[in-house]
Amino acid sequence: MPSRTQIVCTIGPASKSPDVLTQMVAHGMDVARLNFSHGSHPEHAALIASIRAVAKQAGKRIPIIQDLSGPRVQTGAGHHMDASAVKVITEKDLADLDFGVAQKLDYVCLSFVGSAADIDELKAEIAKRGGTAKAMAKVERKEALDNIEGIVTASDAVMLGRGDLGQNIPIEQVPFAEALVVHSCKNHKKPVIVATEMLKSMVQNAEPTRAEVTDIAYAIILGADAVMLSEESAIGKHPVEAVGVLEKVSLEAEKYERDFNPL
Repeated sequence: MPSRTQIVCTIGPASKSPDVLTQMVAHGMDVARLNFSHGSHPEHAALIASIRAVAKQAGKRIPIIQDLSGPRVQTGAGHHMDASAVKVITEKDLADLDFGVAQKLDYVCLSFVGSAADIDELKAEIAKRGGTAKAMAKVERKEALDNIEGIVTASDAVMLGRGDLGQNIPIEQVPFAEALVVHSCKNHKKPVIVATEMLKSMVQNAEPTRAEVTDIAYAIILGADAVMLSEESAIGKHPVEAVGVLEKVSLEAEKYERDFNPL
């Protein structure tokens, strides 16, 4: 039996071929994420067509998340939120949303959400375009933690972006912020994805670290509905193996989740 926990995979150069996508679905991929911080609309259209073709062939439905980039600025090897941004929905996001609605994508994830009003605005923009996509909030800054109840209530689903969050709050607080967000989503019966660095070492290595396996299990024991691969499946050397590890650890963690409530 496949795991109850959903496995979300970011699709990129390492995973875009139909062969690799087919193997990822066979190993337990449930949902595809497209990161609109990278790539052109024609490139994304090709990925969407490939994902849908592979899913159809496998007899499986694979929802697609459109992850909007928001007011993101590149800084050398990394990125962060543009401090001068007045709104979290940018002109680029609106152009990308036109494309996403036309492609009938399942979820739209808004980056750098700070309040319920940001999600309300996203929902209005989707509706204005005649779209039916669900609105997902990416929680990745302190303002979102401060307003978590309102954000969770307004959203159809939540993604916890631990990478940016770890730059916005002291890093030692990240595990407890994760617990806060997951518990809030559980209380409001909203799906929550725990994301970022879950199998970071597998970008290069064929096997995970013990700490990574523990991290995945902790997320599931807390009550995460989904766990996500970012670089691991988008640009990593072992995208198929990384999916397999998530599936294996999810199945094991699900045996114990009723016995544990760490927080």
